[in-house]
Amino acid sequence: MTFFRVAAAALFSATLCSTVQAQDITLTSHDGQVEVAGTLLGFDGEFYRVDTQFGELTVDGSGVTCDGPACPNLTDFVAELRFSGSSVMAEQVLPALVMGFAEQEGLSAESLTSDANTLTYTLHQNGRDAPLGRFFFDIGNTSSGFADLIEGQADIVMALREIHPQELEFAQTAGVGDLTHARRSRVVALDALVPVVAAGNTMPHISLADLALVLSGEITNWSALGGPDAPIALHLPEAESGLAQAIEGQLLTPTGAALLDTVTRHNRSSDLIRSVANDPFAIGIASQAEAGTVRALPLAGGCGHTLMATRQTIKTEDYPLTSPMFLYLPQRRLPRVARQFLAYTQSAEAQLAIRTAGFVDQAPETMSIALQGNRLANAIASGGAEVGLDELQRLITTLRPLSRLSLSVRFEAGSSRPDAQSRSNIQQLAQQLEAGTLDVRKLVFIGFSDGDGAAAANKQIALLRAKTVRNAVLAAVETAIPDSIELEVDAFGEAMPMACDDSDWGRKVNRRVEVWVR
Repeated sequence: MTFFRVAAAALFSATLCSTVQAQDITLTSHDGQVEVAGTLLGFDGEFYRVDTQFGELTVDGSGVTCDGPACPNLTDFVAELRFSGSSVMAEQVLPALVMGFAEQEGLSAESLTSDANTLTYTLHQNGRDAPLGRFFFDIGNTSSGFADLIEGQADIVMALREIHPQELEFAQTAGVGDLTHARRSRVVALDALVPVVAAGNTMPHISLADLALVLSGEITNWSALGGPDAPIALHLPEAESGLAQAIEGQLLTPTGAALLDTVTRHNRSSDLIRSVANDPFAIGIASQAEAGTVRALPLAGGCGHTLMATRQTIKTEDYPLTSPMFLYLPQRRLPRVARQFLAYTQSAEAQLAIRTAGFVDQAPETMSIALQGNRLANAIASGGAEVGLDELQRLITTLRPLSRLSLSVRFEAGSSRPDAQSRSNIQQLAQQLEAGTLDVRKLVFIGFSDGDGAAAANKQIALLRAKTVRNAVLAAVETAIPDSIELEVDAFGEAMPMACDDSDWGRKVNRRVEVWVR
Protein backbone atom coordinates (compact mmCIF):
# COMPACT_ATOMS: atom_id res chain seq x y z
CA MET A 1 0.00 0.00 0.00
CA THR A 2 2.74 2.45 -0.93
CA PHE A 3 0.28 4.94 -2.29
CA PHE A 4 -0.44 6.21 1.25
CA ARG A 5 1.90 8.88 2.61
CA VAL A 6 1.43 7.70 6.17
CA ALA A 7 3.22 5.20 8.31
CA ALA A 8 0.01 3.78 9.76
CA ALA A 9 -1.46 2.31 6.59
CA ALA A 10 -2.33 -0.84 8.51
CA LEU A 11 -5.01 1.13 10.36
CA PHE A 12 -7.12 1.27 7.23
CA SER A 13 -8.55 -2.20 6.98
CA ALA A 14 -11.59 -3.01 4.90
CA THR A 15 -13.47 -4.02 8.01
CA LEU A 16 -12.84 -0.69 9.71
CA CYS A 17 -13.68 1.36 6.65
CA SER A 18 -16.94 -0.49 6.11
CA THR A 19 -18.22 1.14 9.29
CA VAL A 20 -17.45 4.68 8.12
CA GLN A 21 -20.55 6.62 7.24
CA ALA A 22 -20.90 8.02 3.73
CA GLN A 23 -18.96 11.26 3.35
CA ASP A 24 -17.67 13.33 0.45
CA ILE A 25 -15.44 10.68 -1.09
CA THR A 26 -14.22 7.13 -0.65
CA LEU A 27 -10.82 6.14 -2.02
CA THR A 28 -10.36 2.46 -2.77
CA SER A 29 -7.12 0.69 -3.63
CA HIS A 30 -7.11 -1.11 -6.97
CA ASP A 31 -7.10 -4.51 -5.28
CA GLY A 32 -10.11 -3.50 -3.19
CA GLN A 33 -8.39 -4.31 0.10
CA VAL A 34 -8.20 -0.77 1.53
CA GLU A 35 -10.72 2.06 1.64
CA VAL A 36 -10.40 5.56 3.04
CA ALA A 37 -13.51 7.69 3.49
CA GLY A 38 -13.53 11.36 4.34
CA THR A 39 -13.99 14.93 3.24
CA LEU A 40 -11.99 16.00 0.22
CA LEU A 41 -9.74 18.94 1.14
CA GLY A 42 -8.00 19.22 -2.19
CA PHE A 43 -6.75 17.48 -5.31
CA ASP A 44 -3.68 18.67 -7.20
CA GLY A 45 -4.00 16.45 -10.25
CA GLU A 46 -1.82 13.77 -8.64
CA PHE A 47 -2.64 13.53 -4.95
CA TYR A 48 -5.83 13.71 -2.86
CA ARG A 49 -5.87 15.49 0.50
CA VAL A 50 -8.60 13.96 2.66
CA ASP A 51 -9.83 14.81 6.15
CA THR A 52 -10.55 11.42 7.75
CA GLN A 53 -11.30 10.15 11.23
CA PHE A 54 -7.55 9.43 11.44
CA GLY A 55 -6.57 12.99 10.56
CA GLU A 56 -5.55 14.63 7.30
CA LEU A 57 -4.08 12.17 4.79
CA THR A 58 -2.35 12.65 1.42
CA VAL A 59 -3.07 9.81 -1.00
CA ASP A 60 -1.45 9.09 -4.36
CA GLY A 61 -4.25 9.21 -6.94
CA SER A 62 -2.54 6.66 -9.19
CA GLY A 63 -3.12 3.90 -6.63
CA VAL A 64 -6.83 4.42 -5.93
CA THR A 65 -10.21 4.98 -7.48
CA CYS A 66 -12.50 7.70 -6.17
CA ASP A 67 -16.20 7.40 -5.49
CA GLY A 68 -18.52 10.07 -4.15
CA PRO A 69 -20.08 13.43 -5.01
CA ALA A 70 -16.88 15.37 -4.36
CA CYS A 71 -14.63 13.29 -6.64
CA PRO A 72 -12.83 15.52 -9.14
CA ASN A 73 -13.03 15.09 -12.90
CA LEU A 74 -9.67 13.52 -13.72
CA THR A 75 -10.02 14.02 -17.46
CA ASP A 76 -10.69 17.76 -17.40
CA PHE A 77 -8.78 18.59 -14.21
CA VAL A 78 -7.64 22.22 -14.02
CA ALA A 79 -5.05 23.09 -11.40
CA GLU A 80 -6.03 26.19 -9.42
CA LEU A 81 -3.81 28.30 -7.19
CA ARG A 82 -5.01 31.24 -5.11
CA PHE A 83 -2.63 33.98 -3.97
CA SER A 84 -3.67 36.60 -1.42
CA GLY A 85 -1.99 39.65 0.03
CA SER A 86 0.00 42.65 -1.15
CA SER A 87 -1.70 44.68 -3.85
CA VAL A 88 1.54 45.71 -5.55
CA MET A 89 2.61 42.09 -5.80
CA ALA A 90 -0.83 41.02 -7.03
CA GLU A 91 -1.09 43.74 -9.64
CA GLN A 92 2.50 44.03 -10.86
CA VAL A 93 5.10 41.52 -9.67
CA LEU A 94 3.23 38.21 -9.91
CA PRO A 95 1.52 38.97 -13.27
CA ALA A 96 4.95 39.72 -14.75
CA LEU A 97 6.20 36.38 -13.43
CA VAL A 98 3.15 34.51 -14.75
CA MET A 99 3.66 35.92 -18.24
CA GLY A 100 7.36 35.07 -18.14
CA PHE A 101 6.63 31.55 -16.91
CA ALA A 102 4.08 30.98 -19.67
CA GLU A 103 6.56 32.12 -22.32
CA GLN A 104 9.30 29.86 -20.99
CA GLU A 105 7.01 26.82 -20.85
CA GLY A 106 5.48 27.41 -24.29
CA LEU A 107 2.06 28.20 -22.82
CA SER A 108 -0.38 30.98 -23.50
CA ALA A 109 -1.52 33.15 -20.59
CA GLU A 110 -4.82 35.00 -20.59
CA SER A 111 -5.75 37.70 -18.10
CA LEU A 112 -9.33 37.82 -16.89
CA THR A 113 -10.92 40.32 -14.53
CA SER A 114 -12.87 38.32 -11.97
CA ASP A 115 -13.90 41.37 -9.96
CA ALA A 116 -12.37 44.56 -8.60
CA ASN A 117 -10.44 42.66 -5.93
CA THR A 118 -9.27 39.58 -7.85
CA LEU A 119 -7.14 39.11 -10.95
CA THR A 120 -7.30 35.77 -12.77
CA TYR A 121 -4.79 34.30 -15.19
CA THR A 122 -5.46 31.11 -17.13
CA LEU A 123 -2.68 29.01 -18.65
CA HIS A 124 -3.33 27.03 -21.84
CA GLN A 125 -1.29 24.48 -23.71
CA ASN A 126 -1.19 25.11 -27.43
CA GLY A 127 -3.96 23.24 -29.22
CA ARG A 128 -6.02 22.61 -26.09
CA ASP A 129 -9.20 24.48 -25.30
CA ALA A 130 -9.32 23.41 -21.65
CA PRO A 131 -6.94 25.44 -19.44
CA LEU A 132 -3.98 23.78 -17.79
CA GLY A 133 -4.26 25.99 -14.72
CA ARG A 134 -5.83 29.07 -13.17
CA PHE A 135 -4.01 31.50 -10.91
CA PHE A 136 -6.13 33.84 -8.77
CA PHE A 137 -4.59 36.96 -7.21
CA ASP A 138 -6.71 38.43 -4.43
CA ILE A 139 -5.78 42.10 -4.01
CA GLY A 140 -5.50 43.08 -0.37
CA ASN A 141 -2.60 43.60 1.99
CA THR A 142 -0.04 41.49 3.77
CA SER A 143 -2.14 41.02 6.91
CA SER A 144 -5.22 39.90 4.97
CA GLY A 145 -3.04 37.48 3.00
CA PHE A 146 -1.87 35.71 6.15
CA ALA A 147 -5.44 35.68 7.48
CA ASP A 148 -6.70 34.07 4.26
CA LEU A 149 -4.00 31.38 4.38
CA ILE A 150 -4.75 30.57 8.02
CA GLU A 151 -8.48 30.38 7.29
CA GLY A 152 -7.94 28.10 4.28
CA GLN A 153 -9.04 30.77 1.78
CA ALA A 154 -5.66 31.04 0.02
CA ASP A 155 -2.78 28.81 -1.02
CA ILE A 156 0.06 31.35 -1.03
CA VAL A 157 0.60 34.68 0.75
CA MET A 158 2.08 37.70 -1.04
CA ALA A 159 3.84 39.63 1.72
CA LEU A 160 5.88 42.82 2.00
CA ARG A 161 7.21 41.86 5.43
CA GLU A 162 8.12 38.80 7.43
CA ILE A 163 5.38 36.94 9.25
CA HIS A 164 4.54 38.24 12.74
CA PRO A 165 4.84 35.90 15.76
CA GLN A 166 1.07 35.84 16.36
CA GLU A 167 0.40 34.99 12.70
CA LEU A 168 2.99 32.24 12.92
CA GLU A 169 1.29 30.79 16.00
CA PHE A 170 -2.15 30.88 14.32
CA ALA A 171 -0.71 29.25 11.19
CA GLN A 172 0.80 26.38 13.17
CA THR A 173 -2.46 25.89 15.08
CA ALA A 174 -4.36 25.80 11.78
CA GLY A 175 -2.05 23.09 10.43
CA VAL A 176 -0.39 25.29 7.82
CA GLY A 177 3.07 24.47 9.17
CA ASP A 178 6.07 26.45 10.33
CA LEU A 179 6.15 29.38 7.91
CA THR A 180 9.62 30.41 9.10
CA HIS A 181 11.10 27.24 7.62
CA ALA A 182 13.38 27.84 4.64
CA ARG A 183 11.06 25.91 2.31
CA ARG A 184 7.96 27.77 3.47
CA SER A 185 9.02 31.26 2.42
CA ARG A 186 11.03 32.78 -0.38
CA VAL A 187 11.98 36.23 -1.59
CA VAL A 188 10.90 36.81 -5.19
CA ALA A 189 11.84 40.47 -5.67
CA LEU A 190 13.33 43.41 -3.83
CA ASP A 191 12.06 46.90 -3.17
CA ALA A 192 12.81 49.71 -0.73
CA LEU A 193 10.99 52.24 1.40
CA VAL A 194 11.83 55.76 0.26
CA PRO A 195 10.81 59.14 1.69
CA VAL A 196 9.24 61.10 -1.19
CA VAL A 197 8.44 64.77 -1.75
CA ALA A 198 7.06 66.86 -4.60
CA ALA A 199 9.45 67.78 -7.39
CA GLY A 200 9.40 71.40 -6.22
CA ASN A 201 10.35 70.60 -2.65
CA THR A 202 13.87 71.94 -1.97
CA MET A 203 14.92 69.48 0.77
CA PRO A 204 18.17 67.83 -0.43
CA HIS A 205 17.99 64.82 1.93
CA ILE A 206 16.70 63.65 5.29
CA SER A 207 18.22 61.56 8.05
CA LEU A 208 16.51 58.46 9.39
CA ALA A 209 16.47 60.05 12.84
CA ASP A 210 14.60 63.11 11.52
CA LEU A 211 12.28 60.92 9.46
CA ALA A 212 11.35 59.01 12.62
CA LEU A 213 10.65 62.33 14.39
CA VAL A 214 8.35 63.37 11.53
CA LEU A 215 6.50 60.05 11.77
CA SER A 216 6.03 60.43 15.53
CA GLY A 217 4.91 64.07 15.28
CA GLU A 218 7.89 65.52 17.15
CA ILE A 219 8.81 67.44 13.99
CA THR A 220 5.76 69.07 12.37
CA ASN A 221 7.26 72.00 10.46
CA TRP A 222 9.71 72.04 7.55
CA SER A 223 11.70 74.79 9.28
CA ALA A 224 12.97 72.22 11.80
CA LEU A 225 14.59 70.42 8.87
CA GLY A 226 16.10 73.53 7.34
CA GLY A 227 13.18 74.18 5.02
CA PRO A 228 10.45 76.84 4.80
CA ASP A 229 8.14 77.77 7.68
CA ALA A 230 5.28 75.46 6.66
CA PRO A 231 3.49 72.52 8.30
CA ILE A 232 4.49 69.03 7.16
CA ALA A 233 1.68 66.95 5.62
CA LEU A 234 2.49 63.25 6.19
CA HIS A 235 1.18 60.54 3.83
CA LEU A 236 1.52 56.78 4.40
CA PRO A 237 0.06 53.53 3.00
CA GLU A 238 -2.96 51.95 4.70
CA ALA A 239 -2.27 50.69 8.20
CA GLU A 240 -2.65 46.97 7.43
CA SER A 241 -0.35 47.00 4.41
CA GLY A 242 3.05 45.38 4.57
CA LEU A 243 4.69 48.66 3.59
CA ALA A 244 3.07 50.56 6.46
CA GLN A 245 3.97 47.85 8.95
CA ALA A 246 7.54 47.77 7.64
CA ILE A 247 7.73 51.56 8.06
CA GLU A 248 6.71 51.35 11.69
CA GLY A 249 8.91 48.33 12.33
CA GLN A 250 12.05 49.81 10.81
CA LEU A 251 11.68 53.46 11.82
CA LEU A 252 9.51 53.73 14.95
CA THR A 253 9.86 50.46 16.83
CA PRO A 254 13.64 50.89 17.41
CA THR A 255 13.00 54.33 18.97
CA GLY A 256 9.97 53.28 21.02
CA ALA A 257 7.93 56.13 19.50
CA ALA A 258 4.32 55.97 18.34
CA LEU A 259 3.02 57.05 14.96
CA LEU A 260 1.41 60.46 14.55
CA ASP A 261 -2.42 60.29 14.77
CA THR A 262 -3.10 62.76 11.96
CA VAL A 263 -1.27 60.92 9.19
CA THR A 264 -3.17 60.65 5.88
CA ARG A 265 -3.55 57.03 4.77
CA HIS A 266 -3.91 55.72 1.20
CA ASN A 267 -5.25 52.37 0.04
CA ARG A 268 -3.28 52.51 -3.19
CA SER A 269 0.27 53.65 -3.76
CA SER A 270 -0.76 55.64 -6.82
CA ASP A 271 -3.04 57.79 -4.64
CA LEU A 272 -0.23 58.45 -2.16
CA ILE A 273 2.17 59.45 -4.93
CA ARG A 274 -0.42 61.72 -6.53
CA SER A 275 -1.16 63.48 -3.23
CA VAL A 276 2.51 64.10 -2.48
CA ALA A 277 3.24 65.25 -6.04
CA ASN A 278 0.52 67.92 -5.76
CA ASP A 279 1.60 69.32 -2.37
CA PRO A 280 5.02 71.01 -2.02
CA PHE A 281 4.77 70.68 1.77
CA ALA A 282 3.94 66.97 1.83
CA ILE A 283 6.20 64.04 2.57
CA GLY A 284 5.33 60.39 2.17
CA ILE A 285 6.99 57.00 2.36
CA ALA A 286 6.44 54.79 -0.64
CA SER A 287 7.80 51.89 -2.63
CA GLN A 288 10.93 52.83 -4.58
CA ALA A 289 9.52 51.09 -7.63
CA GLU A 290 6.41 53.26 -7.58
CA ALA A 291 7.96 56.64 -6.76
CA GLY A 292 7.40 57.77 -10.36
CA THR A 293 6.44 61.45 -10.49
CA VAL A 294 7.78 62.39 -7.04
CA ARG A 295 11.35 62.84 -5.84
CA ALA A 296 12.90 60.28 -3.53
CA LEU A 297 15.00 61.88 -0.80
CA PRO A 298 18.42 60.36 -0.09
CA LEU A 299 19.03 59.29 3.49
CA ALA A 300 21.78 61.27 5.21
CA GLY A 301 23.73 60.88 8.42
CA GLY A 302 25.53 63.38 10.57
CA CYS A 303 29.00 62.33 9.34
CA GLY A 304 28.43 63.16 5.70
CA HIS A 305 27.26 59.79 4.37
CA THR A 306 24.33 59.98 1.98
CA LEU A 307 22.56 56.87 0.71
CA MET A 308 20.22 56.75 -2.28
CA ALA A 309 17.94 53.85 -3.13
CA THR A 310 19.30 52.35 -6.37
CA ARG A 311 19.25 48.86 -7.77
CA GLN A 312 22.78 48.22 -6.50
CA THR A 313 22.27 49.69 -3.01
CA ILE A 314 19.02 47.78 -2.57
CA LYS A 315 20.61 44.49 -3.64
CA THR A 316 23.55 44.96 -1.31
CA GLU A 317 21.37 46.40 1.49
CA ASP A 318 23.73 49.38 1.64
CA TYR A 319 20.47 51.33 1.55
CA PRO A 320 19.01 50.64 5.00
CA LEU A 321 15.26 50.57 4.26
CA THR A 322 15.13 47.59 1.94
CA SER A 323 11.80 45.79 1.59
CA PRO A 324 11.93 42.21 0.28
CA MET A 325 8.81 40.76 -1.36
CA PHE A 326 7.93 37.32 0.02
CA LEU A 327 5.83 34.36 -0.97
CA TYR A 328 4.75 32.20 2.00
CA LEU A 329 3.74 28.61 1.24
CA PRO A 330 1.71 26.13 3.31
CA GLN A 331 3.12 22.79 4.38
CA ARG A 332 1.17 20.82 1.84
CA ARG A 333 1.63 19.61 -1.70
CA LEU A 334 0.69 22.10 -4.41
CA PRO A 335 -0.32 21.21 -7.99
CA ARG A 336 2.47 20.40 -10.42
CA VAL A 337 2.01 23.58 -12.46
CA ALA A 338 2.20 25.58 -9.22
CA ARG A 339 5.45 23.87 -8.23
CA GLN A 340 6.86 24.55 -11.68
CA PHE A 341 5.87 28.20 -11.42
CA LEU A 342 7.44 28.57 -7.98
CA ALA A 343 10.68 27.02 -9.27
CA TYR A 344 10.61 29.49 -12.16
CA THR A 345 10.39 32.47 -9.77
CA GLN A 346 13.96 31.73 -8.65
CA SER A 347 15.39 31.40 -12.15
CA ALA A 348 17.53 33.81 -14.15
CA GLU A 349 14.64 34.31 -16.58
CA ALA A 350 12.39 35.38 -13.70
CA GLN A 351 14.95 37.96 -12.57
CA LEU A 352 14.76 39.58 -16.01
CA ALA A 353 10.94 39.64 -15.80
CA ILE A 354 11.09 41.29 -12.37
CA ARG A 355 13.54 43.90 -13.57
CA THR A 356 11.45 44.63 -16.66
CA ALA A 357 8.44 45.19 -14.39
CA GLY A 358 10.36 47.96 -12.59
CA PHE A 359 11.39 46.10 -9.44
CA VAL A 360 14.79 45.02 -8.19
CA ASP A 361 15.75 41.47 -9.10
CA GLN A 362 18.14 39.20 -7.21
CA ALA A 363 20.49 38.38 -10.08
CA PRO A 364 24.10 38.89 -8.96
CA GLU A 365 26.00 41.87 -10.32
CA THR A 366 29.64 42.76 -9.89
CA MET A 367 31.05 46.20 -9.11
CA SER A 368 34.73 46.97 -9.45
CA ILE A 369 36.62 48.92 -6.83
CA ALA A 370 36.69 51.82 -9.28
CA LEU A 371 32.94 52.24 -8.65
CA GLN A 372 33.42 52.35 -4.88
CA GLY A 373 34.77 55.92 -4.76
CA ASN A 374 32.33 57.29 -2.19
CA ARG A 375 32.75 54.30 0.06
CA LEU A 376 36.53 54.58 -0.03
CA ALA A 377 36.32 58.31 0.64
CA ASN A 378 34.12 57.58 3.66
CA ALA A 379 36.63 54.98 4.82
CA ILE A 380 39.26 57.69 5.01
CA ALA A 381 36.99 60.47 6.33
CA SER A 382 35.02 58.45 8.88
CA GLY A 383 37.23 55.53 9.81
CA GLY A 384 38.00 55.21 13.51
CA ALA A 385 41.21 56.63 14.90
CA GLU A 386 42.44 53.09 15.57
CA VAL A 387 42.28 52.21 11.87
CA GLY A 388 45.74 53.06 10.61
CA LEU A 389 47.09 53.76 7.17
CA ASP A 390 48.54 50.25 6.98
CA GLU A 391 45.09 48.70 7.29
CA LEU A 392 43.59 51.03 4.70
CA GLN A 393 46.40 50.18 2.31
CA ARG A 394 45.84 46.46 2.94
CA LEU A 395 42.15 46.98 2.18
CA ILE A 396 42.95 48.60 -1.18
CA THR A 397 45.56 45.99 -2.05
CA THR A 398 43.14 43.17 -1.24
CA LEU A 399 40.12 44.59 -3.06
CA ARG A 400 41.77 46.09 -6.14
CA PRO A 401 42.02 42.81 -8.12
CA LEU A 402 38.49 41.79 -7.08
CA SER A 403 34.93 42.91 -7.85
CA ARG A 404 32.19 43.27 -5.28
CA LEU A 405 29.22 40.93 -5.72
CA SER A 406 25.81 42.49 -5.16
CA LEU A 407 24.79 39.73 -2.72
CA SER A 408 25.76 40.96 0.75
CA VAL A 409 24.80 39.63 4.16
CA ARG A 410 23.50 41.78 6.99
CA PHE A 411 22.10 40.73 10.32
CA GLU A 412 18.96 41.14 12.38
CA ALA A 413 19.15 43.76 15.11
CA GLY A 414 20.98 42.44 18.17
CA SER A 415 21.50 39.04 16.54
CA SER A 416 24.03 37.03 14.56
CA ARG A 417 21.18 35.67 12.41
CA PRO A 418 21.17 37.00 8.83
CA ASP A 419 18.12 39.09 7.99
CA ALA A 420 15.46 37.90 5.54
CA GLN A 421 17.02 39.32 2.39
CA SER A 422 20.43 37.98 3.41
CA ARG A 423 19.07 34.48 4.04
CA SER A 424 17.71 34.57 0.50
CA ASN A 425 21.11 35.78 -0.74
CA ILE A 426 22.85 32.84 0.95
CA GLN A 427 20.48 30.36 -0.73
CA GLN A 428 20.88 32.04 -4.12
CA LEU A 429 24.66 32.09 -3.88
CA ALA A 430 24.75 28.41 -2.91
CA GLN A 431 22.52 27.46 -5.84
CA GLN A 432 24.59 29.48 -8.31
CA LEU A 433 27.86 27.98 -7.10
CA GLU A 434 26.41 24.49 -7.26
CA ALA A 435 24.93 24.99 -10.74
CA GLY A 436 28.08 26.65 -12.06
CA THR A 437 26.16 29.72 -13.24
CA LEU A 438 28.41 32.13 -11.34
CA ASP A 439 31.44 32.62 -13.55
CA VAL A 440 34.11 33.14 -10.89
CA ARG A 441 37.31 31.41 -9.77
CA LYS A 442 37.52 32.88 -6.31
CA LEU A 443 35.13 34.20 -3.64
CA VAL A 444 36.29 36.18 -0.63
CA PHE A 445 33.83 36.69 2.25
CA ILE A 446 34.92 39.94 3.88
CA GLY A 447 33.59 41.00 7.28
CA PHE A 448 33.03 44.59 8.38
CA SER A 449 31.85 45.97 11.71
CA ASP A 450 30.55 49.11 13.34
CA GLY A 451 32.91 51.38 15.27
CA ASP A 452 31.72 50.58 18.79
CA GLY A 453 34.50 49.14 20.90
CA ALA A 454 38.16 48.48 20.19
CA ALA A 455 39.19 48.17 16.54
CA ALA A 456 41.09 44.90 17.11
CA ALA A 457 38.08 43.26 18.75
CA ASN A 458 35.75 44.53 16.02
CA LYS A 459 38.00 43.03 13.37
CA GLN A 460 37.89 39.63 15.11
CA ILE A 461 34.08 39.80 15.33
CA ALA A 462 33.92 40.73 11.64
CA LEU A 463 36.17 37.80 10.73
CA LEU A 464 33.94 35.43 12.72
CA ARG A 465 30.89 36.74 10.82
CA ALA A 466 32.67 36.18 7.51
CA LYS A 467 33.45 32.58 8.46
CA THR A 468 29.84 32.05 9.59
CA VAL A 469 28.47 33.27 6.26
CA ARG A 470 30.92 31.15 4.27
CA ASN A 471 29.90 28.10 6.29
CA ALA A 472 26.20 28.91 5.79
CA VAL A 473 26.72 29.02 2.02
CA LEU A 474 28.52 25.68 2.09
CA ALA A 475 25.76 24.18 4.26
CA ALA A 476 23.14 25.35 1.75
CA VAL A 477 24.89 23.53 -1.11
CA GLU A 478 23.07 20.22 -1.59
CA THR A 479 25.78 18.41 -3.58
CA ALA A 480 29.12 20.15 -4.14
CA ILE A 481 30.71 23.17 -5.73
CA PRO A 482 33.45 22.87 -8.36
CA ASP A 483 36.97 22.29 -6.98
CA SER A 484 38.20 25.10 -9.21
CA ILE A 485 36.43 27.73 -7.05
CA GLU A 486 38.39 29.02 -4.05
CA LEU A 487 36.55 30.25 -0.96
CA GLU A 488 38.42 32.58 1.38
CA VAL A 489 37.59 34.83 4.33
CA ASP A 490 39.03 38.15 5.45
CA ALA A 491 37.99 41.09 7.61
CA PHE A 492 38.60 44.81 7.88
CA GLY A 493 36.41 45.56 10.87
CA GLU A 494 35.45 49.22 11.09
CA ALA A 495 37.77 50.29 8.25
CA MET A 496 35.05 51.07 5.68
CA PRO A 497 31.84 52.34 7.34
CA MET A 498 28.71 52.67 5.21
CA ALA A 499 26.96 55.02 7.64
CA CYS A 500 27.44 56.91 10.87
CA ASP A 501 27.77 54.94 14.09
CA ASP A 502 25.62 57.48 15.96
CA SER A 503 22.38 55.50 15.42
CA ASP A 504 21.14 51.92 15.60
CA TRP A 505 20.43 51.81 11.87
CA GLY A 506 23.89 53.18 11.06
CA ARG A 507 25.57 50.51 13.15
CA LYS A 508 23.35 47.83 11.57
CA VAL A 509 24.32 48.93 8.05
CA ASN A 510 28.00 48.83 9.00
CA ARG A 511 27.81 45.27 10.38
CA ARG A 512 27.97 43.23 7.21
CA VAL A 513 29.72 40.57 5.19
CA GLU A 514 30.49 41.48 1.60
CA VAL A 515 31.30 38.97 -1.12
CA TRP A 516 34.13 39.88 -3.48
CA VAL A 517 34.98 37.73 -6.50
CA ARG A 518 37.54 37.22 -9.19
